[in-house]
Amino acid sequence: MTIQTSLQLFTIKDQLEADLEGTLTAVAARGFTAVEPYDFVRRAEPLAAALSAAGLTAPSGHAFLASESFVNPDGSGTTIPVPTPDVVFAAARVLGMDTVIDPYTEPARWESVEQIEETARLLNAAAEIGATVGVRVGYHNHAHELEAVFGGVTGLEVLAGLLDERVVLEVDLYWVARGGVDPVALLQRLGDRVIAVHAKDGTLDPALAGAYPPADQVAAGEGSVPLVEAIAAAPALELAIVEFDHYEGDLFDAIERSRVFLDEKVAG
Repeated sequence: MTIQTSLQLFTIKDQLEADLEGTLTAVAARGFTAVEPYDFVRRAEPLAAALSAAGLTAPSGHAFLASESFVNPDGSGTTIPVPTPDVVFAAARVLGMDTVIDPYTEPARWESVEQIEETARLLNAAAEIGATVGVRVGYHNHAHELEAVFGGVTGLEVLAGLLDERVVLEVDLYWVARGGVDPVALLQRLGDRVIAVHAKDGTLDPALAGAYPPADQVAAGEGSVPLVEAIAAAPALELAIVEFDHYEGDLFDAIERSRVFLDEKVAG
């Protein structure tokens, strides 16, 4: 299966809010053909027009399907109005998107298996709706799903075992490593469930990684996360997605270096 390189647009959220069309044109100029939008429901039509004008596609996107609020890792957060799954999927279709991935559930929801069962129920219910309109549902991890362990099994793997077979996973390789789990071994265990990865890299230096947002992230292939080996361990992978939570240097240069690395090492 061909692996397509993409860019999570949250990486460049400030630039997008300032100039949607110009920023997407700049992304395409850096060699990307695909992107992963976030917060796309409120702006599906203008975003679709801007993507088309830039020659970009959006095979996947992030939208909440199992949450009513967002809490940042530093404890700050706000209650957000979450559209119903049918509204999310209608916006996804406007964008030509075939996979909608829930980007985050807060750590407080990973303290018991019963809580994970409820998250699985919500994702499964969304997948039932999505199946009627040709949209897959997925889940994206951070570190806390790996740090939560039940009977020797990580919370993310507990979730995977409870999901409808139609629900897929997008594994953030940086956050897996930050959670103290070997990304290669994890993807081997998860197998065909993983259709996308966030090919995010970092030095994993505790002094920098512990900040919020993390201060250790570097271009793909320049850090300590075993990206190539992990991607090779995912037999059903479709998307290798570039993302930065934070980067001090030239961000567009870093995303281009990441794309070049992934195109050379894993895409095709």
